[in-house]
Amino acid sequence: MYNCAVAKASAEMLKNVPLFSGLDSRELNEIAGTMRERRFGAGDTVTQEGSGGAGFFVVESGEAEVTVEGAPRGTIGAGDYFGEIALLTGSDRTATIVATTELVCHGMTPWDFRPLVESNSAIAWKLLTAMAEKLR
Repeated sequence: MYNCAVAKASAEMLKNVPLFSGLDSRELNEIAGTMRERRFGAGDTVTQEGSGGAGFFVVESGEAEVTVEGAPRGTIGAGDYFGEIALLTGSDRTATIVATTELVCHGMTPWDFRPLVESNSAIAWKLLTAMAEKLR
């Protein structure tokens, strides 16, 4: 399935992700410290629509196809992210994502995310406004 390594995300990588664009270096480093590297091989299913999901991911490298109800919805690659809805609500996955090349992601779980935003209102507010923009 996937290989969960101990490598952490870098603040440098995160600052290029639109969701985190409003955060300063200290805030990016805090978030990066909670994320762990995950690698998927070509053909691996990263998320399965309708299944439980407990992680938010930022793609460092590679590509994957996204489908919803079996219909192609595009591709994701470096700098893209997914799983933010499951991170906040614990809801089931809304799409299936299958790696088309080796895919290197950095993931965060709700049990890492919640204490981070509960203890840092500036990060919470910036992420909330970024997610609201995405939903527009």
